[in-house]
Amino acid sequence: MSLSSPSRVALVGAGRMGTPLCGRLVAAGHSVTVSDLRPEREEAVRSLGADWAPSATAAAGADVLITVVPGPEEAAAALPDAVFAALAPGAVWIDMTSNSPAAARELRERADAHSVDVLEAPMGGGPDDAEHGRVRLFVGGSAEVLDRCGPLLEAVTTSDRIRHMGGPGTGCTTKLLINLLWFGQAAATAEALLLGRRAGIDLTTLRDTLADSAAGSDFIRRDLSALFAGDYLRSYGLDRIHDQLKAITDEAQDLGTPHELADTVLRIHRLALERFGPVDGELLAVALLEEAAGTLLRP
Repeated sequence: MSLSSPSRVALVGAGRMGTPLCGRLVAAGHSVTVSDLRPEREEAVRSLGADWAPSATAAAGADVLITVVPGPEEAAAALPDAVFAALAPGAVWIDMTSNSPAAARELRERADAHSVDVLEAPMGGGPDDAEHGRVRLFVGGSAEVLDRCGPLLEAVTTSDRIRHMGGPGTGCTTKLLINLLWFGQAAATAEALLLGRRAGIDLTTLRDTLADSAAGSDFIRRDLSALFAGDYLRSYGLDRIHDQLKAITDEAQDLGTPHELADTVLRIHRLALERFGPVDGELLAVALLEEAAGTLLRP
């Protein structure tokens, strides 16, 4: 089945990312029916030109099933056998959830039992990127299935932002590795800045020097400005961050690779979760380090 022409799409998840993605799919001419456990999301979905229905009803006869839910538990709950059974013959399930490799494997087996092809395509970027077609997709699965789905995926982002990482599992792992390195950089940078300030170095000067050095990173060049302004990036839950870090350290353990640094990043975020609770804040581990130092990273 080719997906080059407008398709019938069942979209599960109308949250921060799912809603703008819905709008882009509708604008591209696809017939979209959305399912979400929160009935208050219906009005926003219908205002975009999509329909609204329970998940199995939304999936009935759909060519494509797209899931955009917060994490592995929500993905498993949203995808009983009845949803896969309701899809059209030759349908594809595209999971844009930040899923764990283990949970994704179980759901992939469930889809396979109903002859549903699977692509995992977790996203990089935020709601503004989703609205303006700038998300990055880290795709795991068959190259042939990705080729079939290319025209549909290009309704939500540009072709250069769609990266085929390999076979099943590689998309999920890639997203988790990116998160591990980003949160690790945030913690390491915060420690360096706190030490530099205590040693008498002006924070702005230190930031600019690091950004232009061998230690420079996108985190330093792009994200430190938010922290310096007191913004802990409250767009994603600390509990979700912890779970994703736990998933990638579990995979490292399962595959037998070193994970001492990953364990440290996980431990810092576990302590931050214990301190602040399951609230939004991608940089709350930095807030924990600031508390320990007794100073805020403000120029």
